[in-house]
Amino acid sequence: MKIGIDISQIAYEGTGVSAFVENLVRDLLKIDDKNEYVFFFSSLRKNLKSQILNLKSTSQNLKIKTFRFPPLLLDLLWNKLHILPIEWLIGDVDVFITSDWTEPPTVKAKKATILYDLIVYKYPSETDRKIVEVQKRKLKWVKKESGMIFCISESTKKDALEILRLEDKRLKVIYPGI
Repeated sequence: MKIGIDISQIAYEGTGVSAFVENLVRDLLKIDDKNEYVFFFSSLRKNLKSQILNLKSTSQNLKIKTFRFPPLLLDLLWNKLHILPIEWLIGDVDVFITSDWTEPPTVKAKKATILYDLIVYKYPSETDRKIVEVQKRKLKWVKKESGMIFCISESTKKDALEILRLEDKRLKVIYPGI
């Protein structure tokens, strides 16, 4: 199986989302030598961490596709207009896993996403207005297109059930590691 993963959040070092994605991909590559991985990374100003680039040299089953798209452009293309399928950038994949910021369309790939919290719905006044808008646009597509949603806690799963009204069968709790 060929699995694509958006690892762009790794650029935001020191955040929980960055740590989660980095640990996820590092551990997946340690335990899985059967599947092929294609990592999508995009940041206008930040470079991919050398630790992740080193994974490429030690993993025969990994390709990293790096782009210099501004996050707001990807929000426009993927969350607002929902055009430019991810396969056009990284090639064919069977599954594509999104994370925190954008939700690209796919041509054939099944989609999964990682859901960290629903702060934008629970406490919108305590979150930057632009972040609230971007997250809500992304989550609209998650509801429509993601067959699997990985929640980082039971609390996040409960919020996904109550706030987003997602079906329980689409939700799987995967706790962050240390």
